[in-house]
Amino acid sequence: MEQYEPDRLTPLSKAQLAAMRRSFRSGRAAASMSRRSLLRASAGGALAVGGLSTLSACGIPAASKSQGGISSEDHSAKEKTINFSNWTEYIDMSDDEKHRPSLEAFTKRTGIQVKYTEDINDNVEFFGKIKPQLAAGQDTGRDIIVLTDWLAARLIRYGWVQKLDAANLPHAYTNLATQFRNPDWDPGRAYSYPWQGIATVIAYNTEATGGKEVTSVSQLLDDPKLKGKVGLLSEMRDTVGMTLLDMGKDPRDFKADDFDAAIARVQKAVDRKQVRRFTGNDYISDLSKGDLAACLAWAGDVVQLQADNPHVKFAIPDAGYLSSTDNMLIPNKARHKTNAEKLMDYYYEPAVGAELAAWINYVTPLESSVIKPELAKIDKDVANDPLIVPDKAQAAKAHGFRSLTAKEETSFEEKFAQLTGG
Repeated sequence: MEQYEPDRLTPLSKAQLAAMRRSFRSGRAAASMSRRSLLRASAGGALAVGGLSTLSACGIPAASKSQGGISSEDHSAKEKTINFSNWTEYIDMSDDEKHRPSLEAFTKRTGIQVKYTEDINDNVEFFGKIKPQLAAGQDTGRDIIVLTDWLAARLIRYGWVQKLDAANLPHAYTNLATQFRNPDWDPGRAYSYPWQGIATVIAYNTEATGGKEVTSVSQLLDDPKLKGKVGLLSEMRDTVGMTLLDMGKDPRDFKADDFDAAIARVQKAVDRKQVRRFTGNDYISDLSKGDLAACLAWAGDVVQLQADNPHVKFAIPDAGYLSSTDNMLIPNKARHKTNAEKLMDYYYEPAVGAELAAWINYVTPLESSVIKPELAKIDKDVANDPLIVPDKAQAAKAHGFRSLTAKEETSFEEKFAQLTGG
């Protein structure tokens, strides 16, 4: 039997916890912990280094690496249910926190009950939960899972998720924003659709900069007036990707030498003490207080920080910005594929997508011309916020980070860890 040789799972890359962002409104900050911080905390665990290497040794059959996934008998017609696993605080909630309005409206319309479980704390940890069933060709007990693009890409590559039936996804196919349509790991979105988008931008505090705008990575790395008050992200793809863009390189198509050049450039700034530290989204407090004058940041955080502190500003560099996604996928052997596709499509109806976007403040994956009128009915400020609804000019500046081979991922992560001291 062929031994399954897994890719090394990187401990990096996950969107910030929406609860932390929303805590500026609800006062729940003390109880919230960022998804990215959780993911960093798990970096040294067994899951990050060798979790899959023992599968065959434990008697679990080797995994298929073929495209296409494994279907099973679809019980959707007889079993009006969906098992949906997602991240914490990543869906609309009533003020009393007892109801999820969009899900309840879906059930009322279709008769399909949704068992919604907030059991994803980070990509690596969650993968550890479902890998034995996936590797063995068994049902995970879930019909929809939401994973960040790098891990979604891996599951697709292994043949561990099912190909979607386009006939069940008319709204998704029509309303998906152009910038999200063709990732190199899932061209044409045959296996996944974005739940929400994540934008990496530059944030700065005008009190700490003396009123000066910070609009480029070059300023972050080179401006002596910012020395010791710059924050970069502990996510390799974000920090290196933004640096590559600033150097005139496309993160969707770069070589190892380009990566090394970006690392070297950031290293010089670190050596000069230009960079205060590498952070998850714990930069929130430092930026608000002015301990960090400027930093790389995630758009969702900036939206909430601006509501709390008028001195916090953001910039989309002329060179562009990093864009990634959290994605809905249907695992192999899921019992309710058709039901799951109906729910996936439901969130691409403009009114429903607007309700979700207004609550969580991530980048909506729906085309701006489609969702903006509906969002304006709920909140005009949100509808006009380019960090939530990018206009065409901003969307054109979005760049994904290309898929990495297992060898590249191991090498690049090690080099980045040396840079950050991780």
